[in-house]
Amino acid sequence: MPKIRHQPVAPTRTRSLATGTEIDAHRHDDHQIVYAGRGVLTVTTGTGTWVAPATRAIWIPAGTVHAHQAHGELDLHLVGLPATDNPLALDEPTVLAVAPLLRELILAHTRPPFDDSPERTRLRAVLLDQLRASPQQPLHLPTPTSPLLGDLCDLLRTDPADNRTLAALGREVGASDRTLSRLFKSDLTMTFPQWRTQLRLHHALVLLAEDTPVTTVAHLCGWSSASAFIDVFRRAFGHTPGTHHRHGPG
Repeated sequence: MPKIRHQPVAPTRTRSLATGTEIDAHRHDDHQIVYAGRGVLTVTTGTGTWVAPATRAIWIPAGTVHAHQAHGELDLHLVGLPATDNPLALDEPTVLAVAPLLRELILAHTRPPFDDSPERTRLRAVLLDQLRASPQQPLHLPTPTSPLLGDLCDLLRTDPADNRTLAALGREVGASDRTLSRLFKSDLTMTFPQWRTQLRLHHALVLLAEDTPVTTVAHLCGWSSASAFIDVFRRAFGHTPGTHHRHGPG
């Protein structure tokens, strides 16, 4: 098993990452907010994957082992907060909505100078206030602990456009649809259709970050039409996939 880096202090800074760049598994003694001002970021932990376009940020609690991956040219903004500063009282990674003011606060806070000036102290206080008001978003794709469910989920990760029913997929992994339905609810706390939609939305964000046309994304992710994909995407993210690249959170 690869060694997990321990970086006690979570940095506050901005990094530019080329598409496909990975930051290996590590942990901090501090909390951290990660935000992609451009591109799409995925954060993976032992319990699942979180994805964040420019309208979302990811809260990573202190001590959480996590890895990053960039999709598209990524401007990665990192905000480190002491373990005593937990404005949302969250103890697991969470995707947060980023309104225009919060976006500007994150961008400003991750630019130098990184000093203890009164201006920067006030900026940080307002940032924490905005975090408290930030709605949580259900963009988590949990990783199953059940080996049986893991086999099924791996099939769909390989091909998110696979439209087979749960019964048909169950025949391939050797389980009934009733058993698998029960496992989805007990292991992942969501239904099979909910998990498959989350998987497809995650995959769609990655493809869009790589400049894949919207109609192609819809096809590759298993939607019956581009309009069906656009409808689901708009309900999940608040804007259409066609405006995804130029869309700020406003």
